[in-house]
Amino acid sequence: MKVLVIGTGAREHALVRSLAADPAVEAVVAAPGNPGMAAAAELRPVDPLDPQAVAALAAEVAADLVVVGPEAPLVAGVADAVRAAGIACFGPSGEAAQLEGSKAFAKEVMAAAGVPTAMAHVCETLDEVADALDAFGGPYVVKDDGLAAGKGVVVTDDRAAALEHAAGCLARQGGRVVVEEFLDGPEVSLFCITDGVTVVPLAPAQDFKRVGDDDAGPNTGGMGAYSPLPWASPDLTRTVVDRVAQPTVDEMARRGTPFAGVLYCGLAITSRGVRVIEFNARFGDPETQVVLARLATPLAGLLHAAATGALATFPTLRWRDAAAVTVVVASQGYPASPRTGDPIGGLDAAAAVPGAWVLHAGTAAGPDGAVLSAGGRVLSVVGTGPDLAAARGVAYEAVSHLTLAGAHHRSDIAARAAAGDVALAGGPA
Repeated sequence: MKVLVIGTGAREHALVRSLAADPAVEAVVAAPGNPGMAAAAELRPVDPLDPQAVAALAAEVAADLVVVGPEAPLVAGVADAVRAAGIACFGPSGEAAQLEGSKAFAKEVMAAAGVPTAMAHVCETLDEVADALDAFGGPYVVKDDGLAAGKGVVVTDDRAAALEHAAGCLARQGGRVVVEEFLDGPEVSLFCITDGVTVVPLAPAQDFKRVGDDDAGPNTGGMGAYSPLPWASPDLTRTVVDRVAQPTVDEMARRGTPFAGVLYCGLAITSRGVRVIEFNARFGDPETQVVLARLATPLAGLLHAAATGALATFPTLRWRDAAAVTVVVASQGYPASPRTGDPIGGLDAAAAVPGAWVLHAGTAAGPDGAVLSAGGRVLSVVGTGPDLAAARGVAYEAVSHLTLAGAHHRSDIAARAAAGDVALAGGPA
């Protein structure tokens, strides 16, 4: 099988790494890719937001499967164009991807499917926002209705800051915001692979959205993640499939817009049970990095089965008896104004740490062959080990070898989980 992966980030690098390790895969092409992927894939230029260009490239390289990584190409209809060219594609249609493209649409689907989620108001004016904030009280939760690369959400006790964020979202053409009740309890990410009918869950993970230790500072695209979740109920995954993922997939099929790909369920484990915070229409970054590190089942066959309607007969997934922790190394100024163009050192030394590997996100090749920073989140450093404490040690040892002027990372990824002090709503785990 020949696989084409669309995207440039650490999520796509993780996908490329797992796909290249699949014995059934003879070659991986990454477009546009990044310097880190070049070791395992052929890199080809393409505009990921141009459906016809992606479909043409898939035909040119004779891909048997196309895997679309980021959300924006999915919403733009890339998967539709690839399928129209007669090539299997892992990723929902543009219409189905509105589950991520519009939070208001996602709320409508959840209501129809009976999926438990936060109460919410969809607002188109600042007066409506003010009324909704007062109705729910603090902490205030304001979400941009559209795609915002993980940075469209503000959770704050400051009503003025919530209004300011809403005003910025509403100022854009067609701007809408969703104001929600605050959900207590730890957050969980669960990726559910689906062919539009059958749902196959992966292992749950937890990510760290805020930029600083102890969840200080603004939201980011994600500063780290870990899996498994030793504090979570053993029946969590089944509960999410039964109450969230399967009803949502069934409702999308009922509407005539079947959702095939990965349904990312962002959840809060509240004092009232599981509640959906958000849906995404693609793998999450950085959770993908730790989930794929633990998946023993070859990835290409799983994604191809989802793309071709064959999940019902796919064998039960196998998992490595290991833990994984990912630490994101971000550039100076991230998330507000990331600095780019700085050389990155220590990549080989970091990758040489046993049980560790380095996934590229915001990197570019310099004219002299050096690897340069080219984005906010620059690298994802993955550590694996027999338990979370060991995996943390491996990840942070690898991070210590890296050099990038002004770079920063969180020092507390998975620390509380490893220490056994993650508190569930209503009491400790």
